[in-house]
Amino acid sequence: NSGDYIQAVLDRNVAENISRVLYPNDNFFEGKELRLRQEYFMCAATLQDIIRRYKSSKFGCREAVRTTFDSLPDKVAIQLNDTHPALAIPELLRILLDIEKLPYDEAWKLVVKCCAYTNHTVLPEALERWPCSMLENCLPRHMQLIYHINFLHLQDVQKRWPNDLDRMRRMSLIEEEGEKRVNMANLCVVGSHAVNGVAAIHSDILKATVFRDFYEMWPEKFQNKTNGITPRRWLLLCNPGLSDLICEKIGDEWT
Repeated sequence: NSGDYIQAVLDRNVAENISRVLYPNDNFFEGKELRLRQEYFMCAATLQDIIRRYKSSKFGCREAVRTTFDSLPDKVAIQLNDTHPALAIPELLRILLDIEKLPYDEAWKLVVKCCAYTNHTVLPEALERWPCSMLENCLPRHMQLIYHINFLHLQDVQKRWPNDLDRMRRMSLIEEEGEKRVNMANLCVVGSHAVNGVAAIHSDILKATVFRDFYEMWPEKFQNKTNGITPRRWLLLCNPGLSDLICEKIGDEWT
């Protein structure tokens, strides 16, 4: 450092803000930008670790080092729990393209095979939408990739439903009305091989309303995974010692 202690402390505080308070109030610009940076920070750190472990054959590979990514989807499952980790899609694509030097088509297929998306809400206002200007400022390469993903995606929509401009608008990753924004839920659907709700009625609503256009295009993607566990079954499977103790004290009728 140059001896400017006060500036050094300020710079350190700015750098550490990204992990100081998770998801701060985002009702103002600085809070929104910090939240975006935090979401990317979590995605980037996770994916770098995944790729590092995959390449160093920490997933049961007999080879000393993996040199291809053909088996990545067999070893790695990335579950996007709502839209907060949606940046994992362009981040994984960036790593495969820019660092690992894979061709685009191959890289995109790997991204889709690795990623799956769980939706937790049908309320439009609860689905994240990030201003394109903010993404371009914070993550210019990722915004470039999102534009390209959207371009190819809309080409497929156009082939399926020629001249249906309203459908293309609804299915676009970029919302053009007012301030241009990235629809992160749409990005999750396009970049995942599976999409699920967390209850049967919820999953049906997703197919009938929120993601109806996407369901009509890719019905095979949509599934239901009911939230929650059966406590007794969980106890029997996960803690047999405690299960035996309970049976010893009160009998086994509870099983």
